[in-house]
Amino acid sequence: MKAYILINIRVGSVGEVVRHLRRVENVVEANMTFGPYDAVAILQADDVNHLGRILADAIQPIPGIMETLTCLAVE
Repeated sequence: MKAYILINIRVGSVGEVVRHLRRVENVVEANMTFGPYDAVAILQADDVNHLGRILADAIQPIPGIMETLTCLAVE
């Protein structure tokens, strides 16, 4: 399954957070964005439980991340 993770990041930490996201296993792509969110990460997971573990264990603990919004992709 594929998910788009929209991320709000503490001021001054965007570049560092995006670099960190790109090193997380199962993150296919991560980019800084303009608009209401500071970055977006595309995540590939086996199922919703796997997705939840990646978010809880590898993405949300990244220093500088303040909030995430997960959007599941559908075919």
